[in-house]
Amino acid sequence: MTSYKELGLVNTTDMFKKAIDGGYAIPAYNFNNMEQLQAIIQACVETRSPVILQVSKGARDYANINLLRNMARGAVEYAKELGCEIPITLHLDHGDSFETCKECIDNGFSSVMIDGSHFPYDENVALTRKVVEYAHARNVTVEGELGVLAGIEDDVVAEKSTYTKPEEVEDFVGKTGVDSLAISIGTSHGANKFKPEQCTRNADGVLIPPPLRFDILEEIEKRLPGFPIVLHGSSSVPVEYVTKIQQYGGSLKDSVGIPEEQLRKAAKLAVCKINIDSDGRLAMTASIRETMANKPGEFDPRKYLGPARETLKEMYKKKNIDVLGSSGKA
Repeated sequence: MTSYKELGLVNTTDMFKKAIDGGYAIPAYNFNNMEQLQAIIQACVETRSPVILQVSKGARDYANINLLRNMARGAVEYAKELGCEIPITLHLDHGDSFETCKECIDNGFSSVMIDGSHFPYDENVALTRKVVEYAHARNVTVEGELGVLAGIEDDVVAEKSTYTKPEEVEDFVGKTGVDSLAISIGTSHGANKFKPEQCTRNADGVLIPPPLRFDILEEIEKRLPGFPIVLHGSSSVPVEYVTKIQQYGGSLKDSVGIPEEQLRKAAKLAVCKINIDSDGRLAMTASIRETMANKPGEFDPRKYLGPARETLKEMYKKKNIDVLGSSGKA
């Protein structure tokens, strides 16, 4: 068994308290490989931002939990080498069972999410409470979820969203003891977050998604004052990356994300953790497609992964500064 403290990691307790008091959100970026992790750490060091490194089931299947854990250990040392000892959390994204959460806790994760949102309410409470009891005995923080997000990302699939019911949140938090709560107010997983018929089009034909349900967020904040709230599915799906992917042979029909100004508003309210995954995939793919198109004889992975890493870094820096407000908070 490996304690997260041995890896130089922190849990989310102090991170979230400072974020709530400061009116910003902690970036929660998913990673699957070295280049993604380097970009995240470089961006957060350069902007002096705390960060949550997220690992999904797809990442564990792709890269192996032991490799990911040791990459996170290396990230702590890498940040120091770059000149800033930023707070880093290693977090399980969308844990689907007690066994999965236990495995990650035992392997040095400092935070886990148990997603029982697809179960009946009482089953969600019981499962979440079981994870909390095991995690808290080891000083690991736990994120639970109420409400369901539509969309597809890795193995998380749901056709329809179910908004979080504000009248349930106090009971859920009280019975489970979770440290943070992921809610559903209109965000969605993946790069195609909304169907065209759910959106309007501006004068340029760009799809405009329906606004987030800030009324639900504000009601939850009234019922749980000062409690950490989390938004999943919060990629903005930048037009420049989608355009570049399509320019160089890709196909992303009707891609639409969450407007960044709405995420910034949420970060100034009760939301203190914002999950961003698809934007990283889009930025990396756009850069790689451009390099391969312009240099068709290139076969050295460093020559296309290097520019992709730089693109990712710049995107993450922009998120920290302009969207989450976490820059300078490390």
